[in-house]
Amino acid sequence: MGIGDRAENLTKQRTMKPTALRSIRVSTRPGRKSQGWLFAGPLTAPIALGRSGIKADKREGDGGTPRGRFRPVRLWWRADRLPRPRTLLPVRRIGPDDAWCEDPQDRRYNHAFRRSANEPGDRLRRADGLYDMIIEIDHNTRPRVAGRGSAVFIHVARPGFAPTAGSIALRAEHLKNLLNRINSKTRILIQS
Repeated sequence: MGIGDRAENLTKQRTMKPTALRSIRVSTRPGRKSQGWLFAGPLTAPIALGRSGIKADKREGDGGTPRGRFRPVRLWWRADRLPRPRTLLPVRRIGPDDAWCEDPQDRRYNHAFRRSANEPGDRLRRADGLYDMIIEIDHNTRPRVAGRGSAVFIHVARPGFAPTAGSIALRAEHLKNLLNRINSKTRILIQS
């Protein structure tokens, strides 16, 4: 292979879309149930988990990260704060009225909705930056069961990897790296 062939091959490699990962794995850190590791191809990243760790029997408000197999659905992102992240997932901007229903009695339970100023729900537009990028996963969607948990996302971690309410959280740079490599067919395996 000559120099010209190598240069052409290198150019092709740079312009090719990244290959989507078939799976990523999430597990707890020994001795720290609310912290763990995310393994995604060559990326190994520290993560925060729910304050109750990984739970097989996830319930609304229990602070647990659900154990199981899931798929990413879409990326939600704050267009007013960040340029659109590179991703193979469908993308949706977070608007000022976007929220997530956490009320098991509501027909919109575990769905996004437009929230009025006096309506309850987890606002997706937050001041702290934790939801600047959110990967929605298909936890408790088919079938959706009232009380089995809502708003389980992959999002930006708090400083020091403080526990979440049940989501998986990692550094923004690791989240951007992950977004480059997953699509809606990637499996997310969460295990203790």
